[in-house]
Amino acid sequence: MKYIQTEYSGPLNGKVHIPGAKNSSLALLAAACLADDIVTLEGIPLIDDIRMIEGISQDIGMELKQEGGVMILDPRWIHSAVIDPGKSSSYRASYYFAGALLAKFGRVTIGFPGGDNFVSRPIDQHIKVFQALGAQVHMFQDYYVVEGTELKGADIYFDMVTSGATINAILAASRAKGRTILHNAAVDPEVVDTAAFLNRLGAKIYGAGTNRIRIEGVSYLNGGRHTVIPDRLIAGAFLMAAGINGGLVTVEDVIPEHLGSCLSKLEEIGLEIECGENHITAYSSGPLRATRIRTGMYPGFATDLQQPMTALLLQAKGKSIITERVYPMRFAHVPQLRRLGAEIEIRKESAFIRGGNPLQGGWVHATDVRAGTCLLLAGLAAEGITSITGVEHIERGYEDVIGSFRAIGAKLSIHNRPDTIMTEDRILS
Repeated sequence: MKYIQTEYSGPLNGKVHIPGAKNSSLALLAAACLADDIVTLEGIPLIDDIRMIEGISQDIGMELKQEGGVMILDPRWIHSAVIDPGKSSSYRASYYFAGALLAKFGRVTIGFPGGDNFVSRPIDQHIKVFQALGAQVHMFQDYYVVEGTELKGADIYFDMVTSGATINAILAASRAKGRTILHNAAVDPEVVDTAAFLNRLGAKIYGAGTNRIRIEGVSYLNGGRHTVIPDRLIAGAFLMAAGINGGLVTVEDVIPEHLGSCLSKLEEIGLEIECGENHITAYSSGPLRATRIRTGMYPGFATDLQQPMTALLLQAKGKSIITERVYPMRFAHVPQLRRLGAEIEIRKESAFIRGGNPLQGGWVHATDVRAGTCLLLAGLAAEGITSITGVEHIERGYEDVIGSFRAIGAKLSIHNRPDTIMTEDRILS
C-alpha cells in the first residue's frame, strides 16, 4: 500500500513554481485533435490524467512525444474515433474527445466519464450541445455514441453554468458549418485558454471569458504553438499553506487575476497578500479569523479550493461555515478530518467548522485530488504522524507533490508497504 506520511512542520516558508493547469491541459490535449497539422503545447504537467490521455491519443493514431516540458502532437494520423471505455472512464474530462473528434469523423464512441466522484456530475448539458448541433446521442451500458455526419451551428442556451460543457461546445462548434452562439457560458480561465489555443490555429471564437460566446465554424485548422495557463487551484492551495502554522509562501509563474476570490478570502481570515506581475506571496501576521464561504462558478470561490480551505479554517478559532453550491455532496474529506480530531458538522450542503482545536495524527484516506491536498495540510498541522492513503488520487493532480511541499519546508515522505495490515476499508470506516 502506497501512502504519504506527514508530520507537524511548523511555519512553512519558501517558493513554489506553479505548473500548467490540469483542467486546461486536459481540454487542450483533446482540442489538438481538431488541428490539421502539428501542435506544440508547453507547460503540460506530467500527471497521471495526462498519461492516460497519452494512451488514448496513441490508440486513435495521434502521434505524441515529449521533449522536456514541451509536448508535440501530430493529429494528421488519427484513424479512429473509438475511445477505449476503460481508459475514458478513468478520468472525467474524457468527454472532450467527443467534441474534438465529432466534426472530423461524424461518429465518436466513448466510455462514460470517470474521475472524482462527487455523487452527481451529469453530462446532460454536453448531450444538449451535441443534439443542438445536429448530432444524435445513443446511450449504452458502459459507453455512449455521438453521431452526426454534418454539424451545423446553433444557438445554445445552457441550463446551468458549466465549464466542461462550454469547452465541449467550443470544440464541436469550431468546425461545424455556420455560426454557433453559446448563452450562459462559463467564464473560467480554462475556457478562455482553450479558445485562445484554437484561435491560434485559425478558429474564429469571440467572447470567451464572457457569458456569450460566438463561434464561426471553419473547415480547416492549422498547427501551432501554445503555452497552457498556470494552475490556479494548486497555487491557491500553496497560498493556504502559509497560514497553516504561520509562515511565508510565494507561488511563482501565476496569473494573480485568476485567484481573485481566493485571495480576498485569505485576506479576510487574516493572511497578508502581496501580488506581483506573475507571483503572489502570502504570509501570516497573527491569528486566523473564522469566516463564511459559499462556493460558486468562476469568478466565485472555486469548489476545488473548499477542501484545502477547510484544513486552513481548522486553525481559525471560532465557527466557520463552508456552503458547497457547485457539488453539494463534496464532503468526503470531512470524516477523514474527524479522524484527526477535527470538529466539523455537515448539514445539507454546509460544513460547520469549529476551529482552533489541536489535531492529532492518524491514518486517513484521500478520495479525490483536492481532498488529498486538504489532508496533507491538516497533517502538517497535526501533532505526531499522519499517514494518507489514496495517493493515486493526489498524483492525478500533482506532478511532484512531495518535492513541491518540501520546497516550503513541509515534512512529508512517500512510502510503500505491501505487507501492511491496515486496509482501505478500515481507513474509511
